[in-house]
Amino acid sequence: MTTRPAHALVQPELVPLPAVPLEPSRRDPSGGADGRAWAELVAAAPEFARVHIDRGASVTMSDGAVLRAIVVSPADSSGRAVDSRFPVVLNITPYNSVLLDSVDAVLAAPVIGRALRSASRAVDFTGTPFDGISEITRVIAGGAADLLTVNRLLVRSGYVQVIVDARGTGSSSGVWDTLGPREQLDTLEILEWIRQSSWCDGRVGMAGISYSAINSLQAASAGSAGPDAVFAVEGSEDIVREIFATGGAPSLFIPLWLTAVNTLKWVPTPRLLARGGRAWLADRLRSPATNISNLVNGFLTGSDPRIYDDPSFDTIDPRIEDISVPTFLYGCWHDIFGGAAPDMYNRLTVERGRKQLLVGDGYHGNPGIGFGEPGFPPRLDVLERAWFDKWLRGIDNGIDRYGPVTLRQQGGGWEAHGRFPAPAAVPRRLYLSADSSGTASHSRHDGSLHFEAPTDTARLTVKPGFRTVVSRDTTQVLAGVPAVLGGGFTYDNRFAEGDALTFTTPPVVDTVVYSGPANVHLRTVSRAREAMWAVMLCDVAPDGTPTVLTNGALLASRRAIDDDASTLTDDGGYLVAHHPLTRESLLPVVPGDSIVLDIELLSTEAVLHPGHRLRLDIFAADAPRFVPILPDRLRTRWRAQDVAIDPENPSFITLPLLGEPGW
Repeated sequence: MTTRPAHALVQPELVPLPAVPLEPSRRDPSGGADGRAWAELVAAAPEFARVHIDRGASVTMSDGAVLRAIVVSPADSSGRAVDSRFPVVLNITPYNSVLLDSVDAVLAAPVIGRALRSASRAVDFTGTPFDGISEITRVIAGGAADLLTVNRLLVRSGYVQVIVDARGTGSSSGVWDTLGPREQLDTLEILEWIRQSSWCDGRVGMAGISYSAINSLQAASAGSAGPDAVFAVEGSEDIVREIFATGGAPSLFIPLWLTAVNTLKWVPTPRLLARGGRAWLADRLRSPATNISNLVNGFLTGSDPRIYDDPSFDTIDPRIEDISVPTFLYGCWHDIFGGAAPDMYNRLTVERGRKQLLVGDGYHGNPGIGFGEPGFPPRLDVLERAWFDKWLRGIDNGIDRYGPVTLRQQGGGWEAHGRFPAPAAVPRRLYLSADSSGTASHSRHDGSLHFEAPTDTARLTVKPGFRTVVSRDTTQVLAGVPAVLGGGFTYDNRFAEGDALTFTTPPVVDTVVYSGPANVHLRTVSRAREAMWAVMLCDVAPDGTPTVLTNGALLASRRAIDDDASTLTDDGGYLVAHHPLTRESLLPVVPGDSIVLDIELLSTEAVLHPGHRLRLDIFAADAPRFVPILPDRLRTRWRAQDVAIDPENPSFITLPLLGEPGW
């Protein structure tokens, strides 16, 4: 059985506190006076007039593979690279530097780029029927585009930026190793090449979004051979549980993502074509669609070991506890990687200040939305500049006194804390009852949630359906793109609830905060040899609109629990039940037998205002967020499933609450 470290999310941090108490102004999510200074520094006239872009750089690996690199350096007014040494920021990407270079060219264009940035700030449909559009359009204004492509203002302030096509992608030769050991060795060899280059002063940071963030975190665990600081946006620590096979069920994201990367790797640079590109073409023909056949085989037959939590994933997931360099982590509650950023922050052993956590209420495709606006954190590019100024240049600018935990409460505003989850949050049990709450007549069954166990028995039936296609779960797994459609794809889950059993609390009397992970303990009965269970937890507004706060899923055959890797409450129940998800841990599902499931809900923090309610939605299917492999789907036979309400063996949700809701 493969086991991973226990979730550190609710464990006390065994790291020293800052020597100087954090001043109130330092706990301002905007950064207070320091934040204004960081923003003003980025807005000021840069030290260097232009940037010089060398698109013909390459790095030869120890096995002979040649990786294509773009080197962006400070330049004088004529565009000539400045002959000096600078700190370097490295970004390794599988998304083809040709594409990133093209996006940069558009954003850097005097007229078009300025218009796009202005429109991104000005276009805000919040409060209108088109509010979903703003979920995507405001991302440029938040500074994320500068992290994804070329950060010209960073370079013009005295940095060199290096963007490298990962092995087997873009214009680099070799076969794509997809975050594997060879690619990790490539990263260390690239870092060595950079440190030996005439334009590097010896200090190198790594930055990036998604894949590049994971790559950065992998390298950061390599000690002195790794980077000197990391700025990681939307990275991952446990790919299996976060996206590849959450609860044992893959998602639509993985095949779409693999298809996109494999398509982009067939687009070479004109310079490569002019040189012939024979080695590049030979490598592409050797692996024309990396991992696609394995994925198809695994989905159709279940025979590929990576459909389960195979030991090979241990070589991919970053070793967070081994990271000793300053690390800035950004995530969002509805990211494809869920609660990865808070988990990683708590697993980091560096002291607070040298580690920072920033969590927004958004999706994978809109990091930094709203950043830089009043009451929000500084833009991501501003934070990146401040982070590297501190840890690569040694400038005391206060970034180590920011946060260290800054997050957007769902249903509330931005908060700056010392820890996450809130230390005073107490795990409470809310029991499922068949009694009607009178709030969800549109669902398959309108049940209720109470602090007291039910007194009556019931058998509630839920059938698989497709209404969850219109849900925030779909928006989450498709990286936020469906948010432009608004409605059920963002903040109103009523359509999806037409396929759900719902259980709703009475209205909140006094404001309460829900902070951390949660566990749904269900007594179920399957009518087939497999059952798919998906759950969503919603905040229900006084007008009846349910907004999804978090979610989870579990195939009944994956219900085995590793107690040593789980997080328990004081009474011995589960707050985080760790399911091994290995082939060896599979358990039989016997039609008609009672089965107890413990389903993890992704960590979040939400504020529930007076008049609002909590609602648990239970589904027998949730595509495309969770798509069981074909053998598992055939075993479900698309049959109905039952939740058993039994006072002797109750079903309940355990969640950490701060305050007394008055239920």
